[in-house]
Amino acid sequence: MKSKDIFTRYSRQIFIEEVGLDGQRRIMASKVLVIGAGGLGSPVIQYLAAAGVGTLGVADFDEVELHNLNRQIIHNENTVGALKVKSAEVFVENLNHQVKFEGIDKRIDDSNAEEILSQYDIIVDGSDNFTSRYLINDTCVKLGKPLVYGSILGFSGQTAVFNYKESKNLRDLFPEPPFDENLPDCDSLGVLGALPGIVGSMMAMQVLKIITELSVQANQLTLIDALNWRFQTIDF
Repeated sequence: MKSKDIFTRYSRQIFIEEVGLDGQRRIMASKVLVIGAGGLGSPVIQYLAAAGVGTLGVADFDEVELHNLNRQIIHNENTVGALKVKSAEVFVENLNHQVKFEGIDKRIDDSNAEEILSQYDIIVDGSDNFTSRYLINDTCVKLGKPLVYGSILGFSGQTAVFNYKESKNLRDLFPEPPFDENLPDCDSLGVLGALPGIVGSMMAMQVLKIITELSVQANQLTLIDALNWRFQTIDF
């Protein structure tokens, strides 16, 4: 892509005084890993690809199912049955072919977490279970990687930035995962599709702020109550 075309494509970001050309160069040189190509991962992938993130890794071992489509907006009816990373790759290629897409069609576990996460600058946790969340958090702490975290259920969501410039991490907020394996999740209680769009967009914004070295509110949990339209921040 010619320099003129690059400037035109990202001009509305470059025009922002706090971003500018230097910020756009940082975005295009960054490497971000999104773990989970589902409800939260979808808007994160969409907006990071649109912003021109240089290398976008996506880790997910699942396939697209019909019930995903109310909220997982990077997938569509034609990709039902396909691996989510393959569906995500097609989406990113169609949106911005300049982004280097790296699909990881495997579960992040104890045997591979450190190797995979070490290759990226920023980690985004869009996983849907406590085992993965704590493993991702602990690996980021070990590697010194900033972690953008989010979760959703029903009408409620939360997001935070962990382990950024020596800030606190998930275990400082919740030292241990809950022991009850039967806790409610989106499969049992459901989720209105726009909610992960809200939370995922907030997560993508935090990633872009980290990349462009804008002020990031670490040691702070943001709670979203979409039913009553209330937003609350808790310092920890």
